[in-house]
Formats: sequence, C-alpha cells, structure tokens
Amino acid sequence: MKPLRRISIVKDESGMTLIEMLVAATMSVVIVGASCAMLISAVRDQPALSGKAQNVTTARYQLERIVREIRNGVVVESGSSSQVMMKVRLRRVACGGAPQTNPSAEPIECKVSYSCSGSLCTRTERTISGTPVGTTAIALSGIGSTNVFCFVPSAEADPTRCGPLQEGAGAKPATYIGVNLQVPDPEGPGLLTISDGATLRTAALHLQ
Repeated sequence: MKPLRRISIVKDESGMTLIEMLVAATMSVVIVGASCAMLISAVRDQPALSGKAQNVTTARYQLERIVREIRNGVVVESGSSSQVMMKVRLRRVACGGAPQTNPSAEPIECKVSYSCSGSLCTRTERTISGTPVGTTAIALSGIGSTNVFCFVPSAEADPTRCGPLQEGAGAKPATYIGVNLQVPDPEGPGLLTISDGATLRTAALHLQ
C-alpha cells in the first residue's frame, strides 16, 4: 500500500506544461520589447522636446527685452507686421555706443528698428538723422512666422484693435505696439503663440 500511496502523491502535484511555458515566454518577450521601444522613443524625443522648451524660454526673454524698449518709445515712424522703426529714449553715451553709467545723465533719443525675416528678427540702432550705428544684433530667433508686430490705433475697421499701422493723411500716431511670437509647441505639433505689448510711455513728448 505504501508504494501506491507515493505514486498517487506524485500524480497529484501540479506544474506547467511545455506549451504554457512557451506562451508565457512569448508574452514576456512581447512586453519587454514594447517597454524597450517606448523607452528608446522617449530617449530619442527628449532632445527635441528640450530644444523646443528652450526656444519658448528664450522667446519669452527676448520678448520682454523688446517690450521694455517699446515702453521707452517716443514715436513710431514706420511699421508693418514684420518691421518697426521708432524713436526711443535710451540710456547710452551715444546712439550705438556704450551704456550710460552716470545715473544723473538724461536718456538720449535714438532710432531703433526691428526687422524680421525667416526665423530671425534683427535690431539696428540709428542716430536721429537715420544713420545706422553700432552693430546689427539678433533680437529674436527661432520664430515660426514674421507676422510679429501690430499697432493701436490701427488701420482696422475698429482702430482700437491691434492691427496694421495707420498711414497717409489723417493717420493717428500709434501709441501701442503689440508683439506676437510663434514658436514650436513643446507639447505637440504646431506653433505656440507668445504675445505681449506695451504703450509708448514717452509718446507725449512727441505731441508737445
């Protein structure tokens, strides 16, 4: 009886068949392969996503610099969606020269122009007579559209909306400049619009 009892105990023990082991191994390979593919894709996409995020940060910084200069504007002399020229009060020793370090010195008036083409906008400083001085510098980079500037009052049917600069007889001088930057969206395809603008604080000087 004892030998029979031992045989019955062995037969009752459960285990995995060869087919079950093959199925489990195949599923494990599929799961591990899918996980590796997702990890590799994330690693490959990370530099591009980081680059897009850096472009957004850079665009915000560049936008703030332009808006600060607009606030010191006296008058807009010409403008379109891709360029603007304005008279600005700057803390400079001379137009295109070194920054003014004397805190008691008054700002001087110079002409500043921004011109956008391709993915860049450049900044040029000029004397009041219009002669370019200093070096032309990149003011904006990595933009997806050159439709950057708008003005108020504008040539729109509703002049209080930011739009093209009024021109011709009876045109009112612009007192506000809007800046719209389109950069690659770091969270997906397409472009992200970053907008800001400012009123020319010293525009009253031109009207006196």
